Amino acid sequence: MKKYLFPATVSLIFGTLIAYFLISSYDHAEGITVSRNAETIYYVQRGAYSSKESMQENMEGFEHYIYNVEDNMYYTYIGISTTQKNAEKIQGYYKEKGYDTYIKEKITDNVSFLTVLGQYDELLSKTEDGGTINAICNQVLAKYEELVNGEY
Repeated sequence: MKKYLFPATVSLIFGTLIAYFLISSYDHAEGITVSRNAETIYYVQRGAYSSKESMQENMEGFEHYIYNVEDNMYYTYIGISTTQKNAEKIQGYYKEKGYDTYIKEKITDNVSFLTVLGQYDELLSKTEDGGTINAICNQVLAKYEELVNGEY
């Protein structure tokens, strides 16, 4: 019995250490969305701010915008589209107004919002009018607030 005690103890310690290192290596791994209905959508980002007050002050000129808090930063978005082309159209509209923007890809599986966004994207793809682009962006952001943010 004594001759098996040392190898069993070493095996338990070794197994515990390996399990600890394997589990801790997944702490910082990014997850992916797994859903049949998940789609990539394109967000037009206006800026990133370190405080909510700074964000609100810099976004005063926008009728509608949404924001996410990630890593203690407030990221603001002023447009959403299902296609890269429409996201670039929104970006171009805001560039003409003097705003620098960035396009970010994210995945969502909210079927209701994706349906509404698809309908607005059809309208957006058929227009070049700045006022119409602005109105569509405002409607999409309002629907996002209602259908996506409202579910949390």
